Amino acid sequence: MQHVLPERTPVPDFDLVIFGASGDLALRKLFPALTRRDAEGVFPATSRVIGVVRGDPEESRAKVEEWLKSEKISQEEIDAFLQRLTFAQVDARQPETFANLKQVLGKSQRIRAFYLSTPPDLFIPICRNLAAAGLLDGDSRVVLEKPLGKDGRSAREINDAVAEVLPESRTYRIDHYLGKETVQNLLVLRFANTLFERSWSYRDVDHVQITCAETVGLEARAGYYDGVGALRDMVQNHVLQLLCLFALEPPNTLSADAVRDEKVRILRALRPIVGPDVVQKTVRGQYAPGSSDGAPVPGYGEELGRESGTETFAAIRCELDTWRWAGVPIYLRTGKRMSERRSEIVVTFKRVPHSIFRSVDPAMTLEPNRLVIRLQPNEGVTLQMMMKVPGSGRLKLVPRELDLKYETAFEMRSPDAYERLLTDVLRGDQTLFMRRDEVEAAWAWIDPIIEGWRDFYPKPHRYASGSWGPSQSVGLIEREGRSWLD
Repeated sequence: MQHVLPERTPVPDFDLVIFGASGDLALRKLFPALTRRDAEGVFPATSRVIGVVRGDPEESRAKVEEWLKSEKISQEEIDAFLQRLTFAQVDARQPETFANLKQVLGKSQRIRAFYLSTPPDLFIPICRNLAAAGLLDGDSRVVLEKPLGKDGRSAREINDAVAEVLPESRTYRIDHYLGKETVQNLLVLRFANTLFERSWSYRDVDHVQITCAETVGLEARAGYYDGVGALRDMVQNHVLQLLCLFALEPPNTLSADAVRDEKVRILRALRPIVGPDVVQKTVRGQYAPGSSDGAPVPGYGEELGRESGTETFAAIRCELDTWRWAGVPIYLRTGKRMSERRSEIVVTFKRVPHSIFRSVDPAMTLEPNRLVIRLQPNEGVTLQMMMKVPGSGRLKLVPRELDLKYETAFEMRSPDAYERLLTDVLRGDQTLFMRRDEVEAAWAWIDPIIEGWRDFYPKPHRYASGSWGPSQSVGLIEREGRSWLD
């Protein structure tokens, strides 16, 4: 296996319990991440991973092994991981079945971490049943997957119920975007480089774009996604987290609470979008038939098997009422069945106030500098600058990029998001996890948009699969003389 960066601190001996161990997230993300961490020697030899399933444990073990093979992990590494993997049959809504889990865990003094890779309606019964079985004592901790509820009210209900059995210091609300290398590098880019920190404000920034685009459709998520939609599924968590890390003020330290305090301040500074304002400041869309990767694909209704008003695309023009960002428009965009898979933050700086080159060519246009922070694919950072075309003839300027790609800049493999976040849970580091007030502040901004859509914008615009969304999203930004970086 390729060399990886050395770990900051050792991982203590643990029992990691995964509820929903036969589900899509556990198979695609959690088990491969754990297997790679295990192969790198990060985990203590006696630590265990315990999958919680309702069905046959042997069938679940076979599914895990089959998936790990499809991830091109070596058989030797798979076998080593399977040695520490065991299963317990538990029904999350049946308290008496938690005795099976208690028996598997035994009376060891290891740290216990319970990862709830389940729908959010199971968070409350699982936490209450764990507490009733006496499994949340000592240094036990619980990891809650997104989405945390479907609105502010349901999020508070979950938070209240979890708080009854577990303190905030042992509650981990996970958003895997925060584990991405480029997202974490945002803090370094800003606060370790004078060049960017001095220009990171309304004085030099014209506008900001945050895009999280997917090429996939519903896949196996139809039961969950319909009725949730892009605003709840992506904007409330992933997109707003990126906005927070981009816009926050310098924390006093890199401690978990210092960073999260600043993120909460950004969420509370978002100017509300209420009532009929949603028509001017937001765009709802739903993908229609089209093509993806050169092949025809059905529309959302055809995939779902019925008509639906759920949006698969959302674009929002927002502003922050802070001294640093006053008057700077921030455009948020996310969607399914888009032209390409791309997650990025684009910072467009203001144009030079006066061009001395017009005396050479009155028609010459100077493009603004752009800083592009790419999260996926091909994590990296590019800076667009104006450069002279080589030659001794007529002076000609063109935009060119300084390009830093993580895969070529560093001769070592960097752990992926889930590898990093799972390890942080076991270490007890909450820096990259959301705090309760952070989640509720995000919902406080999203809820009025949901209400405004219900009253003033009930029907999403259609857009062809394989495009960049409905034409109305182009108008959202172009009516102000700007354009999406597509």
